[in-house]
Amino acid sequence: MPRKKQPLRLATFNINGIRSRLPHLLQWLERERPDIACLQELKARHEAFPRAEIEAAGYGALWQGQVSWNGVAILARDSEPVESRRRLPGEREDEQARYLEAAVHGIMVACLYLPNGNPQPGPKFDYKLRWMDRLLRHARSLVASEHPVAMVGDYNVVPTDFDIYNPRSWRKDALLQPESRERYAALLAQGWTDSLRTLFPDEQVFTFWDYFRDHWPRNAGLRIDHLLLNPVLAKRLKAAGVDRWVRGLPKASDHAPTWVELAR
Repeated sequence: MPRKKQPLRLATFNINGIRSRLPHLLQWLERERPDIACLQELKARHEAFPRAEIEAAGYGALWQGQVSWNGVAILARDSEPVESRRRLPGEREDEQARYLEAAVHGIMVACLYLPNGNPQPGPKFDYKLRWMDRLLRHARSLVASEHPVAMVGDYNVVPTDFDIYNPRSWRKDALLQPESRERYAALLAQGWTDSLRTLFPDEQVFTFWDYFRDHWPRNAGLRIDHLLLNPVLAKRLKAAGVDRWVRGLPKASDHAPTWVELAR
């Protein structure tokens, strides 16, 4: 009998500094073996990306670095991502490294690091909303594609109060503002499937735990890392989860890798 094909595992991980947390990344890649891994917040110059170490781990890579801030990457196990787009359309003067798009293992993958927006109100929040509006415009063509598309990353949006341990002390934060939430809801209204919420409709699933006030030991988390699938790809959704063990490592990122499994 032919061997049954294993599901394709697609993951997103805000690494929060790829140079300082490279050992964590390599440990995670070896243990969990995602087929596609989207990284955010590299915080490294483009030429400082650890390509040799990642290739030695069995992954091809496409990345966009930036000095000290931002930065995104797409890793492909035993393959090379084929670049489609290196920036989000609109605002030609915007040079922040927040978006990558590539064909990987038969899927079009958009890796994004949406602006945080704090403090709000102010120019950083205004930029966040403009960026989300640009994303909404571009996402329309992706969601309607006849090809499988995933749009994943750190969205810096807590979609509802159910997606946070306690919203009371976060009410003024940009992640919970009505304008941010409305735009995220508008994305879903285009036809995108929010993978984790679809598979865990009645369970609080967190992907981020702040460094302050013992948020991690208390499981006082937020869900801000999202894996959105267009209708073609959503039909293949089999499982989803969070690799919480990574958040428990010494000097860990404040995010944990979040993943979906898709039928081949």
